[in-house]
Amino acid sequence: MEFFLATFTALFSVVNPFGAIPLFLSLTQDLDTAHRNEQALKSAVYMFAILVVFFFAGTLILNFFGIRIEDIRIAGGILICRSAFNLLSPDSFKGKKVSAEVEEEGMQKEDISFTPMAMPMLSGPGAIAITIGFFGQASGLKEYLWMVLAIVAVALLSYLVLRSSPKVNRFLGKAGMASLSRMMGFIVLSIGVSMIVNGILPLAHSFFAAP
Repeated sequence: MEFFLATFTALFSVVNPFGAIPLFLSLTQDLDTAHRNEQALKSAVYMFAILVVFFFAGTLILNFFGIRIEDIRIAGGILICRSAFNLLSPDSFKGKKVSAEVEEEGMQKEDISFTPMAMPMLSGPGAIAITIGFFGQASGLKEYLWMVLAIVAVALLSYLVLRSSPKVNRFLGKAGMASLSRMMGFIVLSIGVSMIVNGILPLAHSFFAAP
């Protein structure tokens, strides 16, 4: 249960489906409610599939390229801190950002669930780095199962947030979205700093312990 809570809180903060609401509403503004809900469900399912694949295959990928788990923690922490600073910016009410080219491509697509919604909006580099990092901390099947359940819970909540995005957007407004983004940004920044520290400390210990 401890692994479930740790994975869920860290992953949900970084995935931050609330930050995806502005883009989701923009890309689905011409869709009816049923089609918008379908896109929300598919986005969550794709996000779950992407994170689970990297959760179980991430360590193999790192070993193949000769990357240490400490390296991915530091790199992932830097990316997460960068995302956090964007959430803390004055334009945070606009939500998480993608490039103009990606957004324009999404406007021309009928199905925006895989890209840009599932990737990179929901399951971006930061979320992937967290899943790989938590896999390296687990030590048995039971802990792996709790972590997968945490990913399921994050995907389910992300679906519910996207499905309710019109109501959430109307209820919170720009001021509410900005406040929520800043709160999430502070949490995400703390997670990013923690990942960097947890990556640096083992490397420093190995360096000073070496003969």
